[in-house]
Amino acid sequence: MSAQAAASARNASRAVWLKHLHQWHWVSSAMCLMGMFLFSITGITLNHSTQIEAKPAVVRQQATAPAALTAQLRAYAAGHDGAREPLPAAAEQWLRDTWKVQAGGRVAEWAADEVYLPLPKAGGDAWVRIALEDGAAEFENTDRGWISWLNDVHKGRNTGAAWNWFIDIFAGACLVFCITGLLILKFHAANRPFTWPMVGLGILIPFVIALLFIH
Repeated sequence: MSAQAAASARNASRAVWLKHLHQWHWVSSAMCLMGMFLFSITGITLNHSTQIEAKPAVVRQQATAPAALTAQLRAYAAGHDGAREPLPAAAEQWLRDTWKVQAGGRVAEWAADEVYLPLPKAGGDAWVRIALEDGAAEFENTDRGWISWLNDVHKGRNTGAAWNWFIDIFAGACLVFCITGLLILKFHAANRPFTWPMVGLGILIPFVIALLFIH
């Protein structure tokens, strides 16, 4: 094979690789666009969370559980003091009917004198407590606002399995975007001498800041 033919073969191979890399790069960037925008905005709000004042809205409600339900809970608690078990179906139904609370098989904390059901959620918190002596029940719901909600969404805190799966898939797409971008830079670096110095600077700056200013 002549030198010219070998060069043509190399150029053809390079063109094929670049075509595939560009295709994967733009597809992954399109998939990640809105997610990266969201996570960039919430990264700023998280970084300044102490300066962004949240004004929690707290709602407290009280009710009395039916005597039959209280007796059922009391009997269960007698043999499960200190246990962490879901509420019975009847208790979950009563919570839905009384406060529209979706217990959904969440784990409750059982004691001889009360049952406590934590209901953590993105952007707030909630809980239910039922006294087993007289059936006195209390529900508290705290809403810390939409910025707190976005921050929790960023962290995947109390967001459920579906959103956690989205974060994993989104992170994988971001890796494809970054790796294909790096390989595209490699192909073009010969004609763009500032490519690797800029890449190196992008690595060096956060490393130096972390080394010097994080203690």
